Amino acid sequence: MGKPAAPSNLTAMSEILDAVRSGASGEVLASIDMPLKTRAVFVRRDEQSMFEGMASADKDPRVSLHVDEVPVPALAPDEVFIAVMASSINFNSVWTSIFEPLSTFGFLDRLAKESFWGQRHALDYHVIGSDAAGVIIRAGSAVRNWSVGDEVTVHCNYVDDQDPSSHDDSMLSSSQRIWGFETNFGGLADICVVKANQLMPKPTHLTWEEAAVNALCNSTAYRMLVSHNGAPVTQGDKVLIWGASGGIGSFAVQHVLNSGGTPIGVVSSASKVETLRELGCEHVIDRRANDYRFWKDEHTQDESEWRRLGKDIRALVGDDPDIVFEHPGRSTMGASVFVAKRGGTIVTCAATSGYMIEYDNRHLWMKLKTIKGSHFSNYREAWAANQTIMDGKVVPPLSAVFPLVETGEAAYEVHHNRHEGKIGVLCVADREGLGITNPELRASVGEDRLTIFRRHDQE
Repeated sequence: MGKPAAPSNLTAMSEILDAVRSGASGEVLASIDMPLKTRAVFVRRDEQSMFEGMASADKDPRVSLHVDEVPVPALAPDEVFIAVMASSINFNSVWTSIFEPLSTFGFLDRLAKESFWGQRHALDYHVIGSDAAGVIIRAGSAVRNWSVGDEVTVHCNYVDDQDPSSHDDSMLSSSQRIWGFETNFGGLADICVVKANQLMPKPTHLTWEEAAVNALCNSTAYRMLVSHNGAPVTQGDKVLIWGASGGIGSFAVQHVLNSGGTPIGVVSSASKVETLRELGCEHVIDRRANDYRFWKDEHTQDESEWRRLGKDIRALVGDDPDIVFEHPGRSTMGASVFVAKRGGTIVTCAATSGYMIEYDNRHLWMKLKTIKGSHFSNYREAWAANQTIMDGKVVPPLSAVFPLVETGEAAYEVHHNRHEGKIGVLCVADREGLGITNPELRASVGEDRLTIFRRHDQE
């Protein structure tokens, strides 16, 4: 008799997905043949110039993001394969999809030059996604603390632990990258590849889609407002939070409240005001209703508008903010520097409205203010941020869920700021609501609180 034919990729993929969905043991998962290919969301190297000459707002992720099968890469000793139950959309996924401000293929090519295992990443496609919640289906020979069958979430800090600069604070590492943005094989796929030092336990009271939307934004906000590496909030601090109903801003609000501070949320609609108030943020400014015009034109800011914002903040909380939580960048930085209290701190992690910022330096140096840069988080901070989710002290701001095949549409929604909170993406999970293994904790946290953003998004 001849040797039995190897199972087709479709059969192997179906077997492993069915096993994961049914909650199979690690032994069962380990016994199933790994598929040769996986369904994934990716951009193509030969399409990098497709949006050249177009305004950013006109660049369409629905055109550039493809969903198809790609080869499953080889597994390094310190890595695991994860069957991704759910993932999410972050701004970096949008940036990759519109090849802005840089094509991410340059990141992949540089990674390829650093090591044997790095060479895998420089391909003619880039599988994106910097969040994931799922089940380990294979573990490399050097993985110690995790096993096949473990339910996990993934943080996106990708570092070389043999690089001396990655120790003490890995965010200062010369080799630090964001997984799924500056590396390949990201989370918007049925099977992704991550280093073992990116793994964290999945919160047992959350669904897969709720668990998948937290790690990147929550860890970023935690470093900015809780860790000593940021501008840690102390009891009584007043904190101005731009985009407070968005993905990162909604986590910031919760960390300020948990630290005994007073958040002042800035949002762009009356409905977002109500969302924040239900989240526990008493003081909210609707910037659209107040019609702030911080820029007179493309080149000139209006200090009188900064003063008007400062007056509105003092009317709400009686003082200037001790901390300003900054991420819009160009559109708001001038105002942020102005309104911060004397001796206060502006902590910034992004520049979604533009990274060439301008502010009046007199208000910085003469009033002894500080601008503090912050970028994602190290493993310790990400783990601590995840623990706040595990304990039910911070709730996920999930507002909408899309299937993997509609990732382009989901990215388009984020690109045009059409949703509050975070958008989840179902991958292996074939429907919403799966993954809850601790209903008692869920009941204690409260279904209404866990679904604040979803309910408001549907109103």
